[in-house]
Amino acid sequence: MPGPTLSLPTRRRTMQLAARLAELLLPGDLVILKGDLGAGKTFFTRALARALGVPPSISITSPTFTLVHEIEARIPIAHADLYRLVEPGELAELGLRERRGEGAALLVEWGEPYLVALGGDALVLDLLVLPGGTGREARVSGTGPRGLALAQALAQRSVIERRP
Repeated sequence: MPGPTLSLPTRRRTMQLAARLAELLLPGDLVILKGDLGAGKTFFTRALARALGVPPSISITSPTFTLVHEIEARIPIAHADLYRLVEPGELAELGLRERRGEGAALLVEWGEPYLVALGGDALVLDLLVLPGGTGREARVSGTGPRGLALAQALAQRSVIERRP
């Protein structure tokens, strides 16, 4: 079920959205981050980690080459980038589903093709760069009961301008 589109005209608004999600996030939640290269997936993850108590002295970078970064926060985070996976069998080797079962929140860039293998029931944030460099938007949706509840609560509690 598609949810609202939230306007993210500035980095500060993206950080506010991440802070709202940090208030809602529970151990074992799955967040799929969609978007083209440069859309802000890693920036959003960094902002979420900061909102979950990770100090600025800890670098939060894209896991493009390592595939998974473990981040110690109020809720442990497994930040994954599945762009380089060639076949679905490689996903099992990463242990993401097990980490989710152990209580880590999964933030997965390029994870939509692996949604079912990751356990389903996810919040999906589709980050879009607007034409002409006028900012970004986040299309918020959910799959399954928890993902839908997160999407709805995020939209309701968000101070971010909604677009029709």
